[in-house]
Amino acid sequence: MQITDLATEQKLSPLLRQAFRPMFLMGAAFSAIAMLLWGLTLFGVIQLKPFANVLFWHSHEMLFGFVAAIIIGFLLTAVQNWTGLRAPHGKRLLFISLLWLAGRLLLLFGQGLPVYLVALIDLSFLPVCAYLLARPLLQTGQSRNLFFIPVLLLLSACNALMYIGVATNRFELIQLGSQNAVWLITLLMAIVGGRVLPMFTANGTQTPKVEALLWLDRAALASLWLIFVLHFFALTKYLPAMAISGLFAVSASLTALRCLRWKIWITLKVPLLWSLHLAYWCIPIGLALYSARYAGFNISNSIALHALTAGAMGSMILSMMARVSLGHSGRMLKPHTVMSVAFLLVLAAAISRTLLIWLWPAQTMQWLWLGVGGWVLAYLLYVLVYFPVLTTPRPDGRPG
Repeated sequence: MQITDLATEQKLSPLLRQAFRPMFLMGAAFSAIAMLLWGLTLFGVIQLKPFANVLFWHSHEMLFGFVAAIIIGFLLTAVQNWTGLRAPHGKRLLFISLLWLAGRLLLLFGQGLPVYLVALIDLSFLPVCAYLLARPLLQTGQSRNLFFIPVLLLLSACNALMYIGVATNRFELIQLGSQNAVWLITLLMAIVGGRVLPMFTANGTQTPKVEALLWLDRAALASLWLIFVLHFFALTKYLPAMAISGLFAVSASLTALRCLRWKIWITLKVPLLWSLHLAYWCIPIGLALYSARYAGFNISNSIALHALTAGAMGSMILSMMARVSLGHSGRMLKPHTVMSVAFLLVLAAAISRTLLIWLWPAQTMQWLWLGVGGWVLAYLLYVLVYFPVLTTPRPDGRPG
């Protein structure tokens, strides 16, 4: 689909031609830097003094710094395919990239700054991007993808809750904001992954596409929406723990059934596929851990949470970036061999941060070292391998 003049396109820096280019590059680099700083602080090597406090900074920046950048990079690239209209590029793309970067710098170096100033800059990123996404969708009547707009605005509301918690010194609001952002992003992964995984698997393995079971997809996604609503409005305290455990168990079972139908075993020779499948499997695992936690098993919120964040988000983002970066830059869908190592490293980081800490809590600091190291190396490998892909024109000479 060529919807822009090639001569006009060539005047633009390659980095500003499509949203995935700056957002993936900056997001991946930031996640490696942020995780390294977090690890060095945990182990007492440095004394990090960001906005609010280190714990707030870590949870906020991994969600609203790193993950938000990748979500926006993906959506503002995909919208061009969905609508046939030119996605944000050039000056608009530069503006949102700098807006995102300003938020990261304020949160890292903004200790002592007024909450309203940091919040104003940081909170503006997602609504601005939601507007840029909504325009082409509304112009072309693309109602199927309009639901991304309220999801982005709900993410902004979660972000705002975290800032209100800082301003009022109420830790429970900070936790409410960050936890609900996790539920929303998990829902997004379930939706987007459910759309693309069957198609990617069929294309990559040359096998028939697994057709969706509408009732299963709707039930699985509805259970995730219900989990978000109950937590967002703080209704879980009015329900018996076993009822909430049951909801998580149903959601985990439905999501696992979707995963099973996509046949991970036929993808083992295709790194871009098995990495995505394993990432998606982290969703039902995380939901099952929450079910067990509410049922009274000795599983901390941190363990269950990191199955969804370090596991599902960390792995799915790395795999999707590796694929999208190649596809949208006009290259073959065959990543550098070292990316298989990166996929395994980020999965190892998730296992270290969850399963190993749960089984051998006495060695927690060692497992944290492994988790931090695996994550940093995985995302550093992506940056090194994909820097030339993201910063140079398409080899086929086409716009984008």
